[in-house]
Amino acid sequence: MRAMLPILLIVVAFLGMDSVYQIRESEVGLRFQFGRIVESDIKPGIHFKLPLVQNVLKFDRRILSLDGEPERYLTSEKKDVNVDFFVKWRIADVRKFYQATAGMEVNAMQRMSPIVKEAIRNEINQRPLKDVVAGERNNLAEQFVSVANRSAESLGVQIVDVRIKRIDLPEDSLVVGSVFDRMRAERFRVANELRAEGVEQSETIRSNADRQRAVIIAEAERDAQRLRGEGDATAAEIYAKAYEQRAEFYAFYRSLEAYRNSFSDGQGVLVLDKNSDFLRYFEQSSAPRR
Repeated sequence: MRAMLPILLIVVAFLGMDSVYQIRESEVGLRFQFGRIVESDIKPGIHFKLPLVQNVLKFDRRILSLDGEPERYLTSEKKDVNVDFFVKWRIADVRKFYQATAGMEVNAMQRMSPIVKEAIRNEINQRPLKDVVAGERNNLAEQFVSVANRSAESLGVQIVDVRIKRIDLPEDSLVVGSVFDRMRAERFRVANELRAEGVEQSETIRSNADRQRAVIIAEAERDAQRLRGEGDATAAEIYAKAYEQRAEFYAFYRSLEAYRNSFSDGQGVLVLDKNSDFLRYFEQSSAPRR
């Protein structure tokens, strides 16, 4: 009996060790009994099971990556593009995941890849080339995730994100030339818009300058007319005072002005009567007129 004691202790220790298992923070557990699932979604911690009767499988519950092969898709204009993408996914329902994939990540990715590709194909088929190549990648990614998750739910996985790494135009396609032509036309359109805006701004500046010039000239002319009027009024007042004081001198001065204006060009010819008042200051008279 004593000879069997060490064996019994070893068996008890083995059974004790086999009845305890640990689930790490990055894992989720699934417990089986004779091949049948008896407990799923086992949380992290120390747990117990029946030794030799039950077994536990552990699965990674972190976000995993699926790097897809580039695929060729058609846009709504029937123009093809090459799309290179990757998928971020995780196990959402470990029971469904085991039943659908036998607990193998490789099987899950093999079944998930066509689901994601089909979602990408459906979304790109509904969009023109311009939106696919130069559109909002975030909006496309959201649509990819939403559509793919509806089909991937049966696998017990959740697709967290679908990101496009690059979108290329096939070299054997006529799309490349048409895209360059469209880009060139777009650049010409933008350049013409900028030129038109520049012409509009220059016309606005020029019209404002002309308006300000007209206003300045009008104000200057107004001030000049006012000053001329004031000067003429002052001159008239001076003339009037001078006429009142020396009427004969004023008449003589005005006659000189008339002579100067009449003969200023040096070619003027006047035919007048010799007794005309216009010539009275040319007369030789010693007696002053009163």
